Amino acid sequence: MYNDYIIRGTAADEQIRFFAATTKNLVEEARKAHNTSPVATAALGRLMTGAAMMGRMMKGDDDLLTLIVKGDGPIGGITVTADALGRVKGYVENGDVLLHAKANGHLDVGGAVGNGFLQVIRDTGLKEPYVGQTNLISGEIAEDLTVYFATSEQVPSAVGLGVLMSKDNTVKQAGGFIIQVMPDASDEVITQLEKKLTEVTDISALLDEGMTPEEIIEYVMVGMNPEVLERTTAEFYCNCSKERISRVLAGIGRKDLEEIIKDGKDIEVNCHFCEKTYKFSPEELREILENG
Repeated sequence: MYNDYIIRGTAADEQIRFFAATTKNLVEEARKAHNTSPVATAALGRLMTGAAMMGRMMKGDDDLLTLIVKGDGPIGGITVTADALGRVKGYVENGDVLLHAKANGHLDVGGAVGNGFLQVIRDTGLKEPYVGQTNLISGEIAEDLTVYFATSEQVPSAVGLGVLMSKDNTVKQAGGFIIQVMPDASDEVITQLEKKLTEVTDISALLDEGMTPEEIIEYVMVGMNPEVLERTTAEFYCNCSKERISRVLAGIGRKDLEEIIKDGKDIEVNCHFCEKTYKFSPEELREILENG
């Protein structure tokens, strides 16, 4: 049973649109699936939270969003996918990274990620997916998504993302917001929003108080009459199956598949996103080869 959700709405007479989410359970699901360290959980959880909200910006139920963060830090890379229905999955390359906390006590996600790039791939069923890429600014994820929106999509945005860990290394709270200024926004509204956002320095503190997405938006957008238009369930969801893995195996090439069959042993294929393992016998592999 999931009680994670995403809200979408507008404020200041539709001059601003916003998304906000609580994602504690889906981030905990990912942590359990991948057995990630606290800093890896925070990095993955932030990107998953951002992706879940960005997924709600897409129009079609079959549209797919992929966010890839690739840095030179010890975590290696993070890959997350989300759809328009609030379903998200993801994994980190090196999930057991341990780093000292920063001076303010926060997990050093930027240090774990390092320098590199953020890539955004939107597959909306057209012949070629949209691909946007920006250099990482801090590796802290929220700032990097803010820069992506401004440079690749020309949409002035404020992104806040947070993951709080408990002493037993489970996820205590997770969530965030994306606030975007529409092209017709007045200077007064922009100034008012910018002033308030300078006061919101720590999304984790708001999450730690147990604030809901609605309460966070009310706090950030006080005096702007925010109106929630939609609320959508968010969940960690992987659509892998033996059939899908079979199609992947069919694509590795006839020669390689014949070599595997010649070994005469069962093989196991692991799903990166949820760590589920699928077993294939030589007979099943031969069937894939014949049907491929």
